[in-house]
Amino acid sequence: MKTIEIVTTERKSLGKKETKKLRKEGNVPCVIYGGEKVTHFYAHKNDFRHLVYTPNVYLVNLKIDGKECRAIMQDIQYHPVTDEILHIDFYEIFVGKEVIIKIPVKLNGLSIGVKEGGKLALETRKLRVKALPKNLPDILNVDVTELKLGKTIKVGDLSFEDLELLDFKNSVVCSVKLTRVAKSLDEETEGEETEGEETEEATTEE
Repeated sequence: MKTIEIVTTERKSLGKKETKKLRKEGNVPCVIYGGEKVTHFYAHKNDFRHLVYTPNVYLVNLKIDGKECRAIMQDIQYHPVTDEILHIDFYEIFVGKEVIIKIPVKLNGLSIGVKEGGKLALETRKLRVKALPKNLPDILNVDVTELKLGKTIKVGDLSFEDLELLDFKNSVVCSVKLTRVAKSLDEETEGEETEGEETEEATTEE
């Protein structure tokens, strides 16, 4: 998995007044836990734009007053009106310790169902996985080539090397939905089959 570096400053004092002051100056209060101690820090909101405003997921190399630690973004809070970042939680990771993180799903291939006029729909954009940091992929590739019209691929249908999927096995990842065009073609086919059967029956009776 790709890594992004963010240089930050440790917070010397906490409290609502100090937090309000940081945000007014364009900074984002943060916290990192999972290690020996919980550390509060901050950085300017622009330093987080490549981490937050992207569909990609990154490991984060945090430099807090010169001290380095690796982490993943665990949670983020936005202002309900302005959508400004209010707070970010990070979780510290270690080489030999498994972590839980959401990884984006990418659909690959032209499915049978789409060829028949259906529409491919990605129902779950990210899946929760558990793995060692070294085994975390940038994306989860899902082959949809054999996916037929009206069918789905569920979490239980998938497996990836060196990681465990944590979402419910019956959760739908993607599907090929019946469109109006496909439905019309299907009805026409049924109609032709019915007419053929009626003609065959009439011939038999004669």
